[in-house]
Amino acid sequence: MQNQNEEQAIRQLVSTWLSATEAGNDEQVLSLIADNAVFLMPGQPPMTKADFAANQAAHKQFYIHIDSEIQEVQVVGEWAYCWNKLNVVMSPHGDGTTFSRSGNSLSIFQKQAGAWLIVRDANMLVAV
Repeated sequence: MQNQNEEQAIRQLVSTWLSATEAGNDEQVLSLIADNAVFLMPGQPPMTKADFAANQAAHKQFYIHIDSEIQEVQVVGEWAYCWNKLNVVMSPHGDGTTFSRSGNSLSIFQKQAGAWLIVRDANMLVAV
């Protein structure tokens, strides 16, 4: 039963992440990330939490909509992972070209001080 509760906690974290991202709530997004987190994206150097935070300002220029389909959540003790299919649509405020990225992401979570946090994220989204 505990794993089911922990799996639900991971699903809620993902939901909170997505809604906070769409709302432009950087503070809430950053509160879900461990200080030692690493983000991986194709063709880009690894990003730290500080790098991620610096990039958040660029997203303020866009309306963001994210469709998410969680494919799998596994919890093992203080660690968990989540495989997610994502479609992200970004539309600039005012006029401009809307663009989309789709693909898979794999997130690794660790329970720290009683809360699940993202510690690694491999985002394999590509332009569509």
